[in-house]
Amino acid sequence: MADRMDYDLTKFKNGIKELGLSVTEEQYRQFLTFYEMLTEKNKVMNLTAITEFDEVVEKHFLDSLSLCRVCDLNRGIRVLDLGTGAGFPGIPLKIVFPEIRLILADSLNKRILFLREVMEELHLKDVEAVHARAEELAGNRLYREQSDLCVSRAVANLSTLSEYCLPFVKVGGEFISYKSGEVEEEVSQAEHAVALLGGNVAEVYKFHLNEQSRSFVRIEKKKKTPRAYPRKAGTPSKFPL
Repeated sequence: MADRMDYDLTKFKNGIKELGLSVTEEQYRQFLTFYEMLTEKNKVMNLTAITEFDEVVEKHFLDSLSLCRVCDLNRGIRVLDLGTGAGFPGIPLKIVFPEIRLILADSLNKRILFLREVMEELHLKDVEAVHARAEELAGNRLYREQSDLCVSRAVANLSTLSEYCLPFVKVGGEFISYKSGEVEEEVSQAEHAVALLGGNVAEVYKFHLNEQSRSFVRIEKKKKTPRAYPRKAGTPSKFPL
């Protein structure tokens, strides 16, 4: 699959250059294989509303890789991608930064089974795909406060995301949330929750990805998260801290 290089990679390569990254031909082949597996599986289950190649490149691949703007990924850190869905940002990050030790977590088992197929097809090492809700996984000592970095592209307000993600981050680590450009009010509203969970908003980094206004909210873990968090399923989204 994707042995042929019959895709126009101009946009992809330009985006990679803009990010200051170096990607090999083999890594581009891995992205093409991932793209073909994604669009094929998408015919039978809902993985993404975006399927046109250049759009996937921009809105999934390059957006995922933009994390390099705020984080050094050229080291063997343990990264948890919570609510990974179709594998974003985790799979693109693992392709380009193979040294990271990656955990992909999602509440839908069908997605996890798909991601295990992708991991096998792309020969990705040091990757684990876990089927679990965040509330359950955070109670497992193998995962709670064990990650250097937790990332999420999930659509939820920052208070809710922080309650789900910060329990997985070790003290001294970071939770980085992928957000749209306008986040000031959301960040302000989340400050109480972030502090309660042991974190501190260290940076809001804004940038443009072509016409899209994007931002990263970088939260440092300063102290342990109280055992009461995250609360039981559904509560963090219905009643944000």
